[in-house]
Amino acid sequence: MTNFYQQANQIKKEIDSAKNILLHLHPGPDGDSVGSVLATYHALKQLGKKVSIISGDSPPPDFLSHLPGFKHIKFQNYFQTELEYFDLFIILDSADLKFISDQGPVIFPPHLKTINIDHHSTNPAYANLNLVDSNSPATSQILYSLFIKWGITIDQKIAACLLTGLYTDTAFKYDYTNWQTFDIAAKLSKIYPRFPSLFSKVDNTNTPQTIKLAGLLLSSVHTYLNNHLAIASVSAQKLKQNKLSKSDSKGLDATNLLKSVSAWHIAVTLFEIQPKLVKASFRTNLPHKYNLAKIATTVGDGGGHSAAAGSTLKMSLSQAQTKIVKTVSRLYPQIEKS
Repeated sequence: MTNFYQQANQIKKEIDSAKNILLHLHPGPDGDSVGSVLATYHALKQLGKKVSIISGDSPPPDFLSHLPGFKHIKFQNYFQTELEYFDLFIILDSADLKFISDQGPVIFPPHLKTINIDHHSTNPAYANLNLVDSNSPATSQILYSLFIKWGITIDQKIAACLLTGLYTDTAFKYDYTNWQTFDIAAKLSKIYPRFPSLFSKVDNTNTPQTIKLAGLLLSSVHTYLNNHLAIASVSAQKLKQNKLSKSDSKGLDATNLLKSVSAWHIAVTLFEIQPKLVKASFRTNLPHKYNLAKIATTVGDGGGHSAAAGSTLKMSLSQAQTKIVKTVSRLYPQIEKS
């Protein structure tokens, strides 16, 4: 805890000396990315700072448009941003530089101070100041502790954003969820008692296209390695034939649905975005036995946690499937014997 307080003081010192601060969303932003960024935006405004938010590589997600401050997100990526205007870049919920942008190599200009606050175990600490707590289930949980340490008033706007981040990244049941998660959620829910509506707006955003995509994925499931590895996939051709896209998967929790089968220890969903470009999502119901972050970084450009991870594979869909099966078998040969 002493180290946390030292880091919190160092981060606050940089914020105090900054004039113009930049925040961003990671590609394909989820509730923790958006909730963390918007909560930080409101906290920084309390401190009298000039703050700008960019959406990054992806459009701001509509299913989170009800969050306070959402309208302040500018739809532009890192490479479209006039970095010379900013003296501090606070990078939230971003496991590596490609979470800032995967449109090219991310290089920070010499004048721009950087602060990295995250909870992913694969984070290599790439900023000037790094507060990475891989035992925290969400970046929003780290931020709550920081805000309390800094004397920030947790108002309804900040509470709504942090609650959303906690809910979407933990569902109050995923691995690393702890008593502090519930304690913080209880305190935030007192400040924002309409929290059921927050969660409802996050959960009830499916479209007919989302359900159609779910059907395609679930009908494609194959199992491997003594039926302990389940993979669902959809090709770029099938997406095109059905007039669907990867964006239709927003709100779709297909990988966790596969993981709910107790015999399927590792669940994977694969989206072929275009020929030779596959996005993979990994989940496991045995996170203390299988480290998905290790699998994700081995098969491609990936990262995450032991229980949940993602990766990008620059190969065909069939090659990606084969590589994943071989990698899991090599890293965890006991999976076929269990």
